[in-house]
Amino acid sequence: MRLKQSPWSWIPSLYFAEGLPYVIVMSVSVVMYKRLGISNSDIALYTSWLYLPWVIKPFWSPVLDALRTKRWWILLMQCLMGGSFAGIAFLLPLPHAFQTSLAVFALLAFSSATHDIAADGFYMLALDEHDRSFFVGIRSTFYRLATLAGQGLLIILAGQLERLTDNVAYAWSLVFYFVAGLFLLLWLYHRFVLPRPVADDTRGEDLRRLPAMFWETFVSFFRKKGIGLAIAFMMLYRLGEALLVKMASPFLLDKVEVGGLGLDTAQVGFVYGTVGVVALTLGGILGGVVVAHGGLKRWLWPMLLALCLPNLCYVYLAYAPAVSYAVVNVCVAIEQFGYGFGFTAYMLYLMHVAEGPNKTAHYALCTGFMALGMMLPGMVAGWLQEWLGYELFFVGVMVCCLPIFLLLPFVRRSL
Repeated sequence: MRLKQSPWSWIPSLYFAEGLPYVIVMSVSVVMYKRLGISNSDIALYTSWLYLPWVIKPFWSPVLDALRTKRWWILLMQCLMGGSFAGIAFLLPLPHAFQTSLAVFALLAFSSATHDIAADGFYMLALDEHDRSFFVGIRSTFYRLATLAGQGLLIILAGQLERLTDNVAYAWSLVFYFVAGLFLLLWLYHRFVLPRPVADDTRGEDLRRLPAMFWETFVSFFRKKGIGLAIAFMMLYRLGEALLVKMASPFLLDKVEVGGLGLDTAQVGFVYGTVGVVALTLGGILGGVVVAHGGLKRWLWPMLLALCLPNLCYVYLAYAPAVSYAVVNVCVAIEQFGYGFGFTAYMLYLMHVAEGPNKTAHYALCTGFMALGMMLPGMVAGWLQEWLGYELFFVGVMVCCLPIFLLLPFVRRSL
């Protein structure tokens, strides 16, 4: 007989463990490499490649089900992520740290994307319908807390250690050793508290059937009515944001002489990890409330405007002489609030496109296109910034927001 574990004992920690590696791979790595003196073009190009596991994760999601239980994959990936963090920490003070740590970041990204698949599937299997609905807000909250811890507390800690040690590489190495220890504790904890649902003991499809399943899924997805328009919308909706997000932290950190704002590491951690995350969360909550009352079709235009227009804050920061730290916080809060509000429409549109007999598999494909839409523009963002300078780059971000407005009337008619 298996004892029933309270969901409160594992859902908060599981989704904290899901969110923290993602934010470290996507955001913290950018700040760290900037502080290590890597060029903007190299940072944007190589860290954008780290999106790839999330782009292609629909391909191996069925394989996980066929091979092992989701509980097994969760524990293995947490162990691998802890080892990856320790590997990065070890490599940072050594020669060729950029190349070697980037290789370990790739392993970390793959482990994190796999952990996402296993954790989300485990959540569905371990809870009944009532508990799944009840805990959806709890899991989102702890995922947000992980974002706060990664973008905020870890970067602030790194900034304080930079001051104490006067050695950037050593300071960041200590931070990654700390995260490695945290993941070792999470792995040990989850090894004992994660339940063993009966549904998770049943293997998925036979591996020999997977090629046929993949083919059926892809064919049915690309046969959807208006799928070309939908893919274009998924790829272009966040085009401006994809460019901006890779250069926002380097802009804040760069010296005033080269067009940056000259903030230190701890200040960037505060502005993005606390002010930014709170504003992002509030925007997302408000977006969900208004769409629930008015519907996606009604709110698509306002939400797209909310996503794009606040990017003007960075144009202002780039052109304004000697802005105060308080003004920087206000501008980032406005941009992040708009992003949180506008992103709601995007996620609801993905769900709309995925509707049908293969809803789960098609939604996974939509999220792959979402990641691809962030990956490809991000790869060239650093090169564009170095070519144009920060002022014209942020103007270019606004220009890149225009194509999606041309598609929007056609998309609204399809809803």
